[in-house]
Amino acid sequence: MTAPRARTTARKVLGRLSLPERTYIANALRTETVGGVLLLLAAIAALAWANIPGLRHGYTGVSHFHLGPGALGLRLSVAHWAADGLLAVFFFVAGIELKRELVAGDLRDPRAAVLPVVAALCGMAVPALVYTLTNLAGDGSLQGWAVPTATDIAFALAVLAVIGTSLPSALRAFLLTLAVVDDLFAILIIAIFFTDRLNFAALGGAVAGLAVFWLLLRKGVRGWYVYVPLALVVWALMYNSGVHATVAGVAMGLMLRCTTREGEEHSPAEHIEHLVRPLSAGLAVPLFALFSAGVPISGGALGDVFAKPETLGVVLGLVVGKAAGIFGGTWLTARFTRAQLSAELAWADVFAVASLAGIGFTVSLLIGELAFDGDAVLTDEVKAAVLTGSLIAAVCATVLLKLRNARYRRLCEDEDRDEDLDGIPDVYEQDDPAYHLRMAEIHERKAAEHRRLAAERAAEARHGLAEVPGGAGEEGDRPA
Repeated sequence: MTAPRARTTARKVLGRLSLPERTYIANALRTETVGGVLLLLAAIAALAWANIPGLRHGYTGVSHFHLGPGALGLRLSVAHWAADGLLAVFFFVAGIELKRELVAGDLRDPRAAVLPVVAALCGMAVPALVYTLTNLAGDGSLQGWAVPTATDIAFALAVLAVIGTSLPSALRAFLLTLAVVDDLFAILIIAIFFTDRLNFAALGGAVAGLAVFWLLLRKGVRGWYVYVPLALVVWALMYNSGVHATVAGVAMGLMLRCTTREGEEHSPAEHIEHLVRPLSAGLAVPLFALFSAGVPISGGALGDVFAKPETLGVVLGLVVGKAAGIFGGTWLTARFTRAQLSAELAWADVFAVASLAGIGFTVSLLIGELAFDGDAVLTDEVKAAVLTGSLIAAVCATVLLKLRNARYRRLCEDEDRDEDLDGIPDVYEQDDPAYHLRMAEIHERKAAEHRRLAAERAAEARHGLAEVPGGAGEEGDRPA
């Protein structure tokens, strides 16, 4: 006889996060949510500024106003500074997030990393395919294939804040990890496909600057007055090299150490991210949106979005391609790795999050500018398509999430419940005997209080009956 085979527990997809990971995700998304609301307000302000008759010329004048040292090749328009300069801060934070995910987050475990990586890749490949097929059928330009591939996590979180729904932490972490992987591949796309000239001297200087940056970090050198000037030099050299300057931000973010050493409460990356993330979410990205989202909007222009293959491809890529790609990638990964979806969730929840990922605002606008550089009319039309597609995706996701909102609220309440008031949610203490002893003591105190109240009420009731006069109000020798 052969020994019975041990039963193996199936790996869970989108299961409950560890407590440290949950805390990190909550803190990161809190800042991104505030930044997303500011981003939304900046986009609305840009549209108003660019479309109100008395103000539109002012918007164009400010956007195209040039400043900066021309001798260094940095006399750029305000809009250009926002896209190449401020977004470098955004991608610096993205680089830190990616490094942390690779070292201490979901991506450090290859088995756990398969799901978000495959989902993100499918969520980029399918929109690109949808755009390509739409333009092949309509005889349009294939230059914009990368426009609908990006997800804007800040805008997506702003939508969640506005509609008042609460996603369980596992879904929020999935959305954030998707966005991190998405940002990485977006940078690779920008660096590989939108670099048409190379200045090898400037590129060599940028690489040398990055090497100095890395050495200073390894030597433990501290002080913003060292790193900020060096970062500016690296950024300027990267810009003049022909490679998009935001690549410098990602590279420096990836170099930061994300692990703690003896005597450290927080890693250098965590400390710097805590300082820079509010600058990125609260200033850099909203200002980029202010000078990128201001496109002329009219009934005819909105109609043209669905009439031209380039713009229709962007809309379909964001709305259909993103949802189908992310959901399909997640389902196929679970299917072929024999993993099971967490019992607390349903596949409808995954599809709702996939639809929410169709909001491709910031990086999609940037890629649209790069893809159709030199064609101002088509650039504006593609921007309008990004806004339209993101809006449709947001509406679809809102409907889907609202259908499950009551379920999400119960899950979030279960995740946050802390009956013993020790600062740790109860779901993370189920295996701790001390927790159950504390809860037993709490319930015993409650039971004793209820017994005391029950005795008092019973005594009051007996006392009340005793005070009722037996012969009061007698009429004809009968009790009243």
